[in-house]
Formats: sequence, structure tokens, C-alpha cells
Amino acid sequence: MDQKNTDKLAILIDADNAQPSITENLLAEIAKYGIANVKRIYGDWTQPQLRGWKDLLLQHSIQPIQQFGYTKGKNATDSALIIDAMDLLYTGSFDGFCLVSSDSDFTKLAARIRESGLTVYGFGEKKTPDAFVAACDKFIYTEVLKVDEDESSRKKRQPINELKQDTKLVNLVRNAVEASSDESGWAHLAPVGSNIAKQSPGFDPRNYGFQKLGELVKAMNLFEIEERSVGEGQSKAIYIKDKRK
Repeated sequence: MDQKNTDKLAILIDADNAQPSITENLLAEIAKYGIANVKRIYGDWTQPQLRGWKDLLLQHSIQPIQQFGYTKGKNATDSALIIDAMDLLYTGSFDGFCLVSSDSDFTKLAARIRESGLTVYGFGEKKTPDAFVAACDKFIYTEVLKVDEDESSRKKRQPINELKQDTKLVNLVRNAVEASSDESGWAHLAPVGSNIAKQSPGFDPRNYGFQKLGELVKAMNLFEIEERSVGEGQSKAIYIKDKRK
């Protein structure tokens, strides 16, 4: 049985650049990586566009931080979030930060937190600038977290031909398998996933319509897949090998 991740996390949400509809799935996703010891959301709560957050904040115990927009055209909310993040960083009480925004203004913040040896999880829409995505250890696009009332509107699985023609995806997985494989060319799926995350923080099988990495790799039809029994409890582990080998 996998040990529960008990990393202490600080969740900082930019209300101007996040949608209330993702809240429940966002917190469920973050729970995979650790425990949310701090949950704060920043915005000018006198503005009507943030009204949709009100009930959700009470329901999920997220602390709203009021920040008035002192100067037109200047985002005071970003500054308040960054200052709080640095204060929390200096306490030494956290193992990682979750930055929820599609704004490139947090690129330097993410890099600074990582320089201190902490993990940064980013959450933002597909429009998020590449620089912010790359500055995080892992970046999850919030489109995969949205609750869709209509099942037909969910992300469709990409067909095999499209997956094979996605050069970036194919090279990403092949390089990860090569780096994680033994002398026979077989690689355990878990280290492959870790290697992919290091190469591309924004990678997520859900972006291609698949819930798990193993499902995506199988659909690509470029790798041999083998399920093996490991350990005393005979738990199952997935191994993969490039078919070209």
C-alpha cells in the first residue's frame, strides 16, 4: 500500500486568474501531493466579478485576503500574494507551494521557491505562459479539473495516429524510458513518469484524454508493456520497453 503523502503545502490562489468551478477538483488534486496547511486566495473582494467565490471559500475553509487595486492598470493582488509567499517561505514550515494562476508574474516567485529546495506545483489555464510552466516542478492545466455537466464535452482521447505523430510527446516518453531502463531495455513505469515530469512540468496524460500514464503509453502503441508481480505481497508493477529495441 502506498504511503500517504504528508508534505506540508501552502495553497495561494490568484482569484483574478482562477475559476471557482475548479475548486473542489483542485483541492482533490492537491491532496495527491500533500496536506494543505495554508489555503489563501487573493483579490479585491469589493468587486462583483469575484462574487462566485464566496460560498466556496466558506465550504473549503479558504481564507480570503483583501487587496484593493490602488492604481489603475497595476495588479496589487499579485504583489500581495508574492509578499505572503515569501513570508511563508521564510518560516521554514512548508515542503511545497501550490500557485494557482495563469499569470506570468509568478514566474520569478516559483523559481525563487525552488531555489530554496521546496517543490512548486502550478495550476493554470492553457493560456499560461511557458516561462511560468517551466518554472514549476509540476504544472497542471486547470481545464482537466473543470466539472463538466455534459460527458460528451470532456476531453476526448486522442487516436493512435495522432499520438504517434506528436513528435514532442513521442520523444518525451522515449527519452524517459531510455533514461529509466535496465540493460535489457525495460523500465518501471513510475521512474518513467518522474523523468517525464523533470523534462516537462506541464505534461499530464489527462491533456490527451487519459487518466493514467500507463493508459496513454499503451494507446501510443510504440512500447511493449509487461505487468510483473513484485515484493512479498505480490503487488503489480508495470514495465515498458521501446518496441524499436
